[in-house]
Amino acid sequence: MKGDDEDVVAASADQSPPLQWRFSQVFGERSAGEEVQPVDMISAIEFNHSGDHLATGDRGGRVVLFERSDAKHSSGARRDLEETDYPVRHPEFCYKTEFQSHDPAFDYLKSLEIEEKINKIRWCQTANGALFLLSTNDKTIKYWKVQDKKIKKICDVKVDSSMGNGTVANGVPEANISSLRLPVVVTSHESSPVAKCRRVYPHAHDYHINSISNNSDGETFISADDLRINLWNLEISNQSFNIVDVKPEKMEDLSEVITAAEFHPTHCNMLAYSSSKGSIRLIDLRQSALCDSHSKLFEEPDAAGSKSFFTEIIASVSDVKFAKEGRYLLSRDYMTLKLWDINMDSGPVSTFQVHEYLKPKLCDLYENDSIFDKFECCISGNGLRAATGSYSNLFRVFGVSPGSTETATLEASRNPMRRHVPVPSKPSKLGRGSESAAGVDGNSSNALDYTTKLLHLAWHPNENSIACAAGNSLYMYCA
Repeated sequence: MKGDDEDVVAASADQSPPLQWRFSQVFGERSAGEEVQPVDMISAIEFNHSGDHLATGDRGGRVVLFERSDAKHSSGARRDLEETDYPVRHPEFCYKTEFQSHDPAFDYLKSLEIEEKINKIRWCQTANGALFLLSTNDKTIKYWKVQDKKIKKICDVKVDSSMGNGTVANGVPEANISSLRLPVVVTSHESSPVAKCRRVYPHAHDYHINSISNNSDGETFISADDLRINLWNLEISNQSFNIVDVKPEKMEDLSEVITAAEFHPTHCNMLAYSSSKGSIRLIDLRQSALCDSHSKLFEEPDAAGSKSFFTEIIASVSDVKFAKEGRYLLSRDYMTLKLWDINMDSGPVSTFQVHEYLKPKLCDLYENDSIFDKFECCISGNGLRAATGSYSNLFRVFGVSPGSTETATLEASRNPMRRHVPVPSKPSKLGRGSESAAGVDGNSSNALDYTTKLLHLAWHPNENSIACAAGNSLYMYCA
């Protein structure tokens, strides 16, 4: 038991020095005073499995793809040689293409508008040099193929000077048919990415889709709404299987809803889903067709002391992510980031306070609906660090390896350390977290802007690089 406790996150328990984060790139940066249109707000970010491509979705239903430019023309051997000369190297991305994934729709049966906003993007396995991804709005999931196509051009049409020398009829000269030259279409050496919708998976959810997740088998995926989780085959769009259903017989008996779901990265029979009560359930698809019962339940033991009106609201889990090797699970609720060991269901391994200084402000946050904001989280490829967002376009990075006290607060701007004042960290009850009673400005939360919130971010799968969304701008940082 002691050995398991010492091996808490990744491949190594050695303490690595704290990372020094710096600005790398920005796309869509707005000028001072420029008003951001709601349709341009980024609503989803996802790296692909290799880290060579990055996708973002926005409220206007568009998906924008970026590809890594520093590795595009470099072979593996050449890159290794370059790294010996320039050991500090970070990924650089360039714009690849964009396409309209979803359009606004209307549900005539329920008299509801379905907005085009992209809720989630997930990359699928590549094949024959083509990229595949899933995107979803509130109701419909789409499967896209993006592939480079050779550009076809029309050669210049040369008009013979002898044309028009024929007879004149009704004032229009008759052309000499023998001198007529048809345009010639030729394929150039240039190529352009083309997006094509391969399949649409509609009409499977009565409530808003909050999650989609690919299975490690490369053939299936899940989609989750407030009350149900469905299992799909990528090749079959007209049929899905309901594997989780938490809807009670009477809706007035409803006590919790599903907030996020994620497949295990290596075990195709396992998945985890979180609830609005703060619990996470691990289920095994081999047990039964409808997974009414869970294999394991992860929840925080009830803390001593009185509960307030806001206790259950802030306990709702907004995001769950498996670490790359699959043993550890990261979850985010409104106030904290938690790390769980799937072999230990007695409680979280570590708890990290994201913005503890907001506790006195919960009443104000409830009145302006900010308390219902859904912050995402991400974990590094080596499992040693995790990151999540906060207000004023701030995000926090925590060291999650055993005994680590590493913590950093950065702002999504060209100068990420501009507003960061180091705050002493103290361990959580399990000695693996860090919490701060002070705000980013070192003493209070009065300087925070609750209208600018960093909800979406993603960690590069192989390198210490983070992409995060601040309004309509995509910022990238490296260490």
